[in-house]
Amino acid sequence: MAELPFVMIATAIAIVLALTALWLVSVVIKDASIIDIFWGPGFVLTAWVAYLFSDGIEARKLLIAGLATLWGLRLGIYLAWRNLGHGEDPRYQAMRERAEQAGKNFAVRSYARVYLLQGAVMWIVSLPLQIGQTYDTPDSVGVLAWIGTAIFAIGFLFEALGDYQLAAFKGNPANKGQVMDRGLWRYTRHPNYFGNACLWWGIFIVTLENPVGWWGIIAPVLMTFLLLKVSGVSLLEKSLSETKPAYRDYVARTSAFLPLPPKPQADLG
Repeated sequence: MAELPFVMIATAIAIVLALTALWLVSVVIKDASIIDIFWGPGFVLTAWVAYLFSDGIEARKLLIAGLATLWGLRLGIYLAWRNLGHGEDPRYQAMRERAEQAGKNFAVRSYARVYLLQGAVMWIVSLPLQIGQTYDTPDSVGVLAWIGTAIFAIGFLFEALGDYQLAAFKGNPANKGQVMDRGLWRYTRHPNYFGNACLWWGIFIVTLENPVGWWGIIAPVLMTFLLLKVSGVSLLEKSLSETKPAYRDYVARTSAFLPLPPKPQADLG
């Protein structure tokens, strides 16, 4: 039991150091939104720090770190491709303007309110990556691990394919002003968010083989809550409903989160 606190301290230090370095870069280039690109790779860092400092079963450690790496690098590369070269995200621009209007130093405020806050969330959500690698019992990868990996794979497919389909849709000038309702987006308004939640539940199930793996349940619960109520579905839906009138019809026929068959037109009137 003494090992887990040591691993948790090591990962916390690694996250703070990495985010502090990233924050310094953001101050120089005047773009706080680069932290969004680091969200996925930050979990990769956390997973491998836990790997280095823990003494669990090698196969389980490699499985957990490998799943985190697959997800984190894919997301980081995608966000870098999507965001770099387009300036600071409007959300952070608005925060910067409010701080300047109040006579506050945005650079200093962003360290605590953006970087350290996201670092704290990252550390909490990464608890299954830490706990799952720590204990050496059971001494082999079992059924729960493979069930969790299968759920992870479903979530990864929804997130990656959903992002690809949306990027292809937006990249076609003929679709300007239209609502994306094709592919996975026909069955859920947010296949990427559903996939993200799903894969974190999968990782959690992998760690349930660990004697205290259930401690990490806060991670998928928190991630699902954030995706549904804070930074994901609710935030995006408000914006889309205001800017695209056709989105209301899309909402009426399409599940918000869980993939379900679209409602027939006759059921909407």
